[in-house]
Amino acid sequence: MILSVVVAALSLAQPTPIADPATAATPGIRHSKETGPLRIAVVGLVHGHVEGLLWNGTQRSDLKIVGVQEPNRALFDRLAAKYKLDPSLYFADLGAMLDATKPEAASVMTSIADHRLAAEACAPRGVHMLLEKPLAYSKADGERIAELSRKHGVLALTNFETSWYASVREAKSMVDSGAMAPIRRMVFRHGHKGPKEIGCTAEFLSWLTDPEANGGGAIVDFGCYGAVLSTWLMNGERPLRIVASATTLKPSVYPRVDDDATIILTYPSATAVVQASWAWTHDNKEMDLHTEKGSIHCGKWDELLTRTPDAPSRKVTPTPKPSHLENEWTYFRKVVRGECAVDPLSSVELNLIAVEILDEARRQVARPVAR
Repeated sequence: MILSVVVAALSLAQPTPIADPATAATPGIRHSKETGPLRIAVVGLVHGHVEGLLWNGTQRSDLKIVGVQEPNRALFDRLAAKYKLDPSLYFADLGAMLDATKPEAASVMTSIADHRLAAEACAPRGVHMLLEKPLAYSKADGERIAELSRKHGVLALTNFETSWYASVREAKSMVDSGAMAPIRRMVFRHGHKGPKEIGCTAEFLSWLTDPEANGGGAIVDFGCYGAVLSTWLMNGERPLRIVASATTLKPSVYPRVDDDATIILTYPSATAVVQASWAWTHDNKEMDLHTEKGSIHCGKWDELLTRTPDAPSRKVTPTPKPSHLENEWTYFRKVVRGECAVDPLSSVELNLIAVEILDEARRQVARPVAR
């Protein structure tokens, strides 16, 4: 069932400025003055990625979970038993948790639709935020989160797994240095066999497959990767045109949302093809860049291949990442305390553009209202 294929023109804006990574403190941000482990609160437990934080909280000396807010006490109890969390960490109410624990920062693990509510509670209290991708449910929500960030001097960062891939970082360096430039075509393949097929929990599935909580299915869940990566590679430039198509290949499994989508972004000097799916035969997080001097293939983590015209592929070992980009929790602690600059891939500026792209794509593939 093909939902739609529509072309929509967007106004061309000046590229969004990207922060100088050599500058540590971020202007306008009230960095934490605390030392020792990052005192972090967990907002929501319904996002499956929260288990990574709970595990890290028990293994790392530079993180300390000071509170967990989740309306579903049974869900908290189950995860608390699994990760040996103190029952005193539990709060049903977000405001009460923030007021009682006064964290430096919060990891937001709610549905995407609840990101705005989390920001409206955290920002006025001076609590920096790391939100699981994408930044927001809609452009309006994203703009509200950005407004709160600016008004209260707090960070509102977005976490993507691909931000920690050395392969992706090396590809950008090759482009920026001119060794592989200019970019003419970008292809992004992100997704997996499907959230139900890979065993996501019932709490995760309940909102991930709900268009009112996630905004869509695969088009949002995995389209966000290509949206932010293309924006980053184009140095904050907005696309001139967006074409989006989505379908439901497995309607008996995902009756309410798409499970396979393609978004085409047209820039003045390049084209991006974003392939987002819950119907791959395997976990897929790959990026291919085609430039006038050759191509770059980025797989997961350190997997990197280059190819010059009319030559075979060559394996490349990426340059080690800077220490502050080792992983999301190291980065979050350092950026909250002004020890490193905001990385563009997590920035509000680039992620607002990514949300704009998703908004237009969702508009094009919107399901007709039943009459």
